[in-house]
Amino acid sequence: MNGNLSIFLAFTAGLLSFFSPCVLPLIPSWLCFLGGTGLEAAEKAGTGPETAGSAEAAAGDRVRLLGLTAVFVLGFSVVFIVLSILFSATALFLGGIGGIINIAAGIIIIILGLNMIFDFLRFLNYEKRFFPLERRGPLRRRGFAGAFLTGTAFGAGWTPCVGPILGSILLMAGQQGRIGPAAIYLGAYSLGLGLPFLAAALCLDRFLGKLLFKIRPRLPLIRRISGLFLIMIGLLIIPGQFQALNVLLARWFTPAL
Repeated sequence: MNGNLSIFLAFTAGLLSFFSPCVLPLIPSWLCFLGGTGLEAAEKAGTGPETAGSAEAAAGDRVRLLGLTAVFVLGFSVVFIVLSILFSATALFLGGIGGIINIAAGIIIIILGLNMIFDFLRFLNYEKRFFPLERRGPLRRRGFAGAFLTGTAFGAGWTPCVGPILGSILLMAGQQGRIGPAAIYLGAYSLGLGLPFLAAALCLDRFLGKLLFKIRPRLPLIRRISGLFLIMIGLLIIPGQFQALNVLLARWFTPAL
């Protein structure tokens, strides 16, 4: 159970990434792009009257969109897990200076957390987004290969909101110095980011009509919570107490045999 806390933190980081200010508002556009449906058409489908035929067609489209979204999630998960393997493999070559790596990783994570709260590192706001919406004509229906490639593009280029949190989880995984746990941490991060994507695809009409508009005013608060979350991780990593906390929690929650 020593890694349970790390896995939980990585999963929580994925959830925070989904609800970050420059990801959540664009989720409907991503989902409509995957399904080949314009936003206006999606909104009308969620609010207009349904006949038996239209309801059956809508159910089929929803199942297809759910499948495409799952492949999209798989695409960015592969990117994140590969990055974790690269980070942890690099840490293996630097194993003799583990204390220095802990301090450097912790300081970087704390700075990223403070920046999410106070936004003083403006150069981190430079973004490279790949958002391949069709500019002309109706949106084409995506195949599963296209959904996978779109997911890899999302994983490789969607910053800065995902970047600080993802980078912190990568540093957390890399300082373990082992490839297996690092891949598990980024798998948990991908799960935390991906499950809300799947929920939004399953209930796209409700997501567009209610949840998105309720959460939007709270995005600045979510950003500050994310910053505090990163600062907490950094403060644990600097003195090497992250693993010690895992052990302590394992003793608390392991039932006596």
